[in-house]
Amino acid sequence: MTPETKARQHIDQKLEQAGWVIQDMRQLNLGAAAGVVVREYPTDTGPADYVLFVNRSPVGVIEAKKDTAGENLTATESQTERYATANLKWRKDDSPLRFLFEATGQIVRFTDNADPAPRSREIFHFFKPETLASWLAQPASLRRRLAEQMPALPELDLRGCQITAVTGLEKSLAQNKPRALVHMATGAGKTFTAITSVYRLLKFGGAKRILFLVDTRNLGKQAHQEFMAHLRSAIKCYSMQRPEMQKPRIHGALRRFQ
Repeated sequence: MTPETKARQHIDQKLEQAGWVIQDMRQLNLGAAAGVVVREYPTDTGPADYVLFVNRSPVGVIEAKKDTAGENLTATESQTERYATANLKWRKDDSPLRFLFEATGQIVRFTDNADPAPRSREIFHFFKPETLASWLAQPASLRRRLAEQMPALPELDLRGCQITAVTGLEKSLAQNKPRALVHMATGAGKTFTAITSVYRLLKFGGAKRILFLVDTRNLGKQAHQEFMAHLRSAIKCYSMQRPEMQKPRIHGALRRFQ
């Protein structure tokens, strides 16, 4: 078995675990499931390793490489882009495919072409077909919303360092820089700053889930109190029409600290 074949076996397993049905061209049946992946799909620039279909429509492409290519996997992005912009067999629409993946048996990198400045990033696993379908149904990607749709930060009751931290974090995310460190002195209001960012990402950025991680039970209780105080303040300041929709999110995430 060649290294390429071994890598594709691992890729197939990960796709199946994510809920995709994998097919060869000779067994093509796009109605077999909501998410279908077709191996060696023909294009006018040669066969693509994998083409992803959601509800019968092509939405993405995967460029597969052997594991030893993992260190230079980003060098294959041009190949993925070529297949994403190629003409697919039996497809009349010539718009580029949105979701681009490069994968070995161990590494998966992902690019969303709907972002303002598309750039690949490493992910833990392939996305489910339902996830891609939900992104396609949205008018803008998460990074585009962060770059173009975040309203100005209300500065009422916020300290200068908190304003700088929240606006700086949102600017970093908007520039497609997902790793950021907020460095604040003891007593400067780090928890409240973090919760302010969480609230804005949920309400205005369209984020679905945000992990708020602490390393002691006492910090968890403190975070819970801060969340509840911020929720009451947010309901008052932003006049939310359906505040009851926000409470389960917070209560569910922090129930174990009560």
